[in-house]
Amino acid sequence: MKKIPSFNACIEDSIKSYWQLDALTDYKGATLQYQDVARKIEKLHILFENSGIKRGDRIALCGRNMSHWAVAFLATLTYGAVAVPVLHEFTAEQIHNTVNHSEARLLFVGDVVAKQIDPDKMPALEGIINIPDFSLMVSRSEQLTNARENLNRLFGERYPKHFRKENVSYYKEQSPEELALINYTSGTTGFSKGVMVPYRAMWSNLDFASKELDSQLHPGDHIISILPMAHMYGMAFEFLKEFMSGCHIFYLTRMPSPAVVAQAFTDIKPVIIVAVPLVIEKIIRKKVFPKVNTPAMKVLMHTPVIGTKIKEKICRKVYEAFGGRLYEIIVGGAALNQEVEAFLMKIKFPIAVGYGATECAPIITFADWKLHKPCSCGRPVVHMEVKIDSKNPRKVPGEILARGLNVMLGYYKNDEATAQALDKDGWYHTGDLGVMDRKGNVYIKGRSKNMILGPSGQNIFPEEIEDTLNSLPFVMESLVVQRGGKLVALVHPDIDACTAKNMSSGDVEALMKQNLEQLNASQPAYCKVAHIEIRDEEFEKTPKKSIKRYLYT
Repeated sequence: MKKIPSFNACIEDSIKSYWQLDALTDYKGATLQYQDVARKIEKLHILFENSGIKRGDRIALCGRNMSHWAVAFLATLTYGAVAVPVLHEFTAEQIHNTVNHSEARLLFVGDVVAKQIDPDKMPALEGIINIPDFSLMVSRSEQLTNARENLNRLFGERYPKHFRKENVSYYKEQSPEELALINYTSGTTGFSKGVMVPYRAMWSNLDFASKELDSQLHPGDHIISILPMAHMYGMAFEFLKEFMSGCHIFYLTRMPSPAVVAQAFTDIKPVIIVAVPLVIEKIIRKKVFPKVNTPAMKVLMHTPVIGTKIKEKICRKVYEAFGGRLYEIIVGGAALNQEVEAFLMKIKFPIAVGYGATECAPIITFADWKLHKPCSCGRPVVHMEVKIDSKNPRKVPGEILARGLNVMLGYYKNDEATAQALDKDGWYHTGDLGVMDRKGNVYIKGRSKNMILGPSGQNIFPEEIEDTLNSLPFVMESLVVQRGGKLVALVHPDIDACTAKNMSSGDVEALMKQNLEQLNASQPAYCKVAHIEIRDEEFEKTPKKSIKRYLYT
C-alpha cells in the first residue's frame, strides 16, 4: 500500500492554493475568504498554545453549523488536538455527559447551546468559548484568560509585517493511526459510544470523494451545508471535501426547514447536494408530485414520444427546484423512498446513493448516479472491502461487514463495545442486514441496530427513548417507530395496575398524554415523539423475550 498522505497537509495546501477565494459564508451574512480562515486559525493556535493546550488534548465543539464552527474545527485538527464534535440538538445533560466522557479541556459553544448548559456540570473544563465571536465565556485558567485578553497583541508580535500564506504551517500527524477526532453516536451515559476516528480514515474518505467528484467540483463552486457538521456524513462530504476543493460553502445557520432549504437552493445554486432522504422526499412530494400525479399527466407520460418530452420537461423543472446547476444529489443515511427513487430514475434525474456508518468516517459503499441500481446503496468504495455474512450472500440476507482504511480505531474507553464491533481480522460488524449482487452492489434488507435517521441526519436510537418511556407511570412496554417522518411511541399499558385503579380507557389516554409531555421534556428536539399509540396486547417477542421490532416498523 502506498504511503498515506498527511490529512492536515491537505488542509494547509488548500488554504494556500485558494488564498483569495471565498471560503465560508453564513447565509445572508458575512463571508470569509480562505486567507481569513487561515488568519482565524492562526489566532486560535496562539490561544491554544498560550493557554497550555497540548497535542492530543480534547477540544469539544457544540453549536449550529456556521463559519466559525468550521474555523474552530480546522484549528483544532491543524494544532494537533483531538476534536470532539457534539450535536447541538443534544439536551444539556447529553452535552455534559459527552464533554465529561471525552475529557475535553475546552468547549466551543453556539449562542443557543450557551444558554442551556451548566458549566458546573463539566468540572474538568478549563474554558468555554463562544463560537460566533470566539469570546471567552468561562475560564478556570489564568493562562487561558491572559491568552484571550492579549490575543491580538500576541498575534501582532508573532507576525509584525502582516500574516501571509507563507506563514501557514500546520501540525502534520505523526502516523496515519493517530487519533483525529472522537465522534459520539449518542449523548447519554447508558448508550454513549465515542467513535475514535484516525487520520487515515479522514484521508481515505477525502480520497474517495476526490476520485468521485473532482471532475465535477471546481474552485469557486457553491455548496450548501444542510447536514450537521458534528455528524460524520455532513462533515466529510458537505464541508471537508468541498473546502479542500476550493469551493464556497454556505451555512444556513438555522433550522433547515424545507422552505428555507428550497429558497437557499434558488439563491445559491449548488453544484452538489448532500442530503438525507427526508429532505429530498419532502421537496419532490410538495413541489413535483402534485403536478405529475394527475390522471391526464400519468396517461401522457406513458405515451412513447410525448412521454419522453414530458419527462425531459419535468426533469428540467426538478433541476430548477434544486437551483439549476446541479451535477447530482447524493443521498445517504437511510433508504430513499422507493416511489421517489423510481420517479427520479424514470425522469433520469441524477440521484446517487451511498451507505456508511460513523464507525467508517462514514463511507462504505457508493454509486454515482450514472451507475446507480434501483434500491441499492452502491458498491464498496476505494480502500474498503465489504462482505455479507451469509451462506448465500446474493439471496439470503446476512450482516454487512466492512474492512479497510475507513474503519475506526474503536470506541473511546469502551473495550467491550469495541470487541463486539471489530473482530480479530479487522472486519467492522455494521449490525445491518443485506445482500450483494454479482457486480458488488449492496442492498440493505434491514437494520438490526434499529437506528432511526432524524430529519437533518441525526442518529436516533429508539432504545434510549423507550428506556425513559418505560419508566413512566403505567407503561408496561413500548416501541418507538418512525411514521411519515415523525416518531410514534407504541405503548402497552400496565393493564393490571390500570384495573386496580379503576381507570377507564379515557383515563389511560389522559395519563399517556401526560407521559408524552414528560418524555419530550427530557429529549432533544429531533427525538421528540409526536404521539403515543396505545396497544391493548403485548408485543410479540422472540424466545429471548426481545420485542420483534420488525413486525411494527
